[in-house]
Amino acid sequence: MGFQKFSVSGMTCAACSAHVEKAVRGVEGVSEVSVSLLTNSMGVDFAAPATAQKICDAVSAAGYGAKPENDAAAKSDKSAAREALDDHETPRLARRLIASLILLIPLMYVSMGHVMWGWPLPAAMADYPLVIALFELIFTAAIMVINQKFFISGFQSALHGAPNMDTLVALGSGAAFVYSTAVMFLMCAAGGGLHHYLHEFYFESAAMILTLITVGKMLEARSKGKTTNAIKSLMDLAPKTARVIRNGVEETIPAEDVVIGDIFVVRPGESIPVDGRVIEGESAVNEAALTGESIPVDKQPGSSVSSATLNQNGFITCEATRVGADTTLSQIIEMVENAAATKAPIAKTADRVSGIFVPTVIGIAIVTLTAWLIAGREFGFALARAISVLVISCPCALGLATPVAIMVGSGLGARNGVLFKTAAALEAAGKTDIVVLDKTGTVTEGKPHVTDILPSVGVSEAELLSVAAALEEKSEHPLAMAIREYAAENGLSGAPAGDFSAMPGHGVRGTLDGKAAIGGNAALMTENGIMTPDMRRTGEALAEAGKTPLFFALDGRLLGIIAVADVVKPDSAEAVRALKNMGIHTVMLTGDNKRTANAIAAQTGIDAVISDVLPNDKEEVVRRLSEYGKVAMVGDGINDAPALTRADTGIAIGAGADVALDAADIVLMRSGLLDVPAAIRLSRQVLKNIRENLFWAFFYNCIGIPLAAGALIPIFGLELDPMFGAAAMSLSSFCVVTNALRLNFFNMHSSKKDSKAKMIPLPDMLSDFSDIKTNEKTEVKDMIKVMTIDGMMCSHCTGRVQKALEGVDGVSGVEMSLENKTATVTLAKDVADSVLTEAVTAAGYTTLGCESK
Repeated sequence: MGFQKFSVSGMTCAACSAHVEKAVRGVEGVSEVSVSLLTNSMGVDFAAPATAQKICDAVSAAGYGAKPENDAAAKSDKSAAREALDDHETPRLARRLIASLILLIPLMYVSMGHVMWGWPLPAAMADYPLVIALFELIFTAAIMVINQKFFISGFQSALHGAPNMDTLVALGSGAAFVYSTAVMFLMCAAGGGLHHYLHEFYFESAAMILTLITVGKMLEARSKGKTTNAIKSLMDLAPKTARVIRNGVEETIPAEDVVIGDIFVVRPGESIPVDGRVIEGESAVNEAALTGESIPVDKQPGSSVSSATLNQNGFITCEATRVGADTTLSQIIEMVENAAATKAPIAKTADRVSGIFVPTVIGIAIVTLTAWLIAGREFGFALARAISVLVISCPCALGLATPVAIMVGSGLGARNGVLFKTAAALEAAGKTDIVVLDKTGTVTEGKPHVTDILPSVGVSEAELLSVAAALEEKSEHPLAMAIREYAAENGLSGAPAGDFSAMPGHGVRGTLDGKAAIGGNAALMTENGIMTPDMRRTGEALAEAGKTPLFFALDGRLLGIIAVADVVKPDSAEAVRALKNMGIHTVMLTGDNKRTANAIAAQTGIDAVISDVLPNDKEEVVRRLSEYGKVAMVGDGINDAPALTRADTGIAIGAGADVALDAADIVLMRSGLLDVPAAIRLSRQVLKNIRENLFWAFFYNCIGIPLAAGALIPIFGLELDPMFGAAAMSLSSFCVVTNALRLNFFNMHSSKKDSKAKMIPLPDMLSDFSDIKTNEKTEVKDMIKVMTIDGMMCSHCTGRVQKALEGVDGVSGVEMSLENKTATVTLAKDVADSVLTEAVTAAGYTTLGCESK
């Protein structure tokens, strides 16, 4: 039970897929069904009493075939899955077309060339009209046999009460053949003057209709085959073999035979066969196949590697962690397939029309025939108009307008590291009015970096950095790690300080070459009487900019300040500008303090900041923002899960190997924020393409059907031959698919063609979010505890404490105050003070007090 995919056979047009969908929806227990004409597949969400067998039986009763797809088997047998995507239909149609043309050319020579234009024929035929008639009948019948699939499918569908496009073709061609055969029998009954009967024949129309429709079907099949190129290219990336170490011996085995825990080796120039973890060796790995990022990523022991990425220059030994259907590549392929198998809301109108299209066209054809007979025209003329109506009508263009664009768009996104989980997500992203950005790890790097080195007068940067690195060598604080990394990058290293000790809430102390050294906050320098007014002002300015100033002194002399901060990602400001140019507001939503949040917003140009938000309240903020427009929430997909789910579009950024994040609608493989406007830009282009396709499909039928019925004959004397109607029908679907394939040339990272939507009024939208925390406290004021904590020096300290407290069962929210050294803990149930204190202690800090409010 639950969601299951089925393969469906026998569908030829949108009317078929609409009938299959209607039949399956009629099965008790089926809650949702989506049928894809493009991939001949169906996704069904069902529960008891529905079963897979009942669903298949319903499809069979409708005149089609269905069988469940065995996901595990299909994914493990990659060669079979790859072969299933190959274009098998075009070669079959090409053979049918060649055979039809071989017979059609002599038929047209006789029926059109000789009868209408007097082209020469052997005397044995030219002098005997019945011989010409018999020749046309035999050749037409042969072409009908070659294209018998139209008749079998068309009449079977009609018998099941679901006429389709093949029904229209079969009726049009069959009516022309039957009428012409009847005229031939009249010739036999007539005594003489038989030549004029030859002008009453429609044998060539019957044959030409079938041949031209086959041409259109072949062009359509060829174009549809190209829409799955993205999936096929992803499948082709998967290595066929792996070098594993078993019993101490290296052996080459098929990649699908690798199991979790296997040790495998990858040489330079080889692709990594499965997802794993490096246990020995170092290398640079090109991950462009998965992320679209061409710059190689350095790997060392402990680093994760993904299937289908290219090992460039080192020999590495890895342990398999995810194999088969669980690899990153397999999940990406599945996501693209699922996006193509689902339907976008924009397709609903076309689906409704497709369900009644064919019966309506047959009704129009009957009315056309009757109207012209009542008007006094001969039966042959009236029949030609009715046949033209049947063969010019094209439900396929309606049915293909949306899925081909979705397939091409989702494939293009996958090649660029942007994964759309469903067609609805691909559509919704393009309608975004507001993008809400989490701060840490989304707008910023998510880890501290050294931003400024400001030595005192007479002190060099190298001297300041050397003392700081030596003093922080033994510290485990995140800020200390940032200083050590910066020093190593600049080639500075030395012996760690002696007599090292940490002073919680202040900093660290030690000795260097027998001299006392200290490092920490401004309060520590003031206590030791070495703070200067200039350095104090500099430190305050850095703090105002959202940075953490660390002061260092040696032998009673203040050496200077090293500022550390969670820096903005290189492309964040550019991404925000791109979103603004697209008419989209940007809002930063963070639990960090207002000063730091405003500093980050100023650097990036973000429109508005909502800071100091408790984790439980992020969802509420997104809900309120959604009252003003369509909201996209961008976060890491884990801590922001409720907000991602609440948003109209949830975007998980920097997913890497974890592409199956449940809360997100769109998954970005890379951590760069520029992929957010790229995803929205692609969505808008796909929507534009779908609208073009739907317009063409509706316009074509709205203009073509009246023209074929003869609506312009009384005014302009313009009539449409059935053969030209068939030619128009054969090209209509081809035009729709070809237009969708143009998306492959779209540059989703280029802003040159961005169109600016009308922006909603931001001041009104953000007029009052001040009650978010207040409401939370009012509702549960008797379940709040305020803890005073010693040892917190920066936002990273508060982050560690917050994370530790949020992990305690019963804690629903934590609000940190670095300035007051407090943690305001909101409880969903009673939690003992000792439990909260233990969590803080485990994080490396000291609880000075805990009081209930």
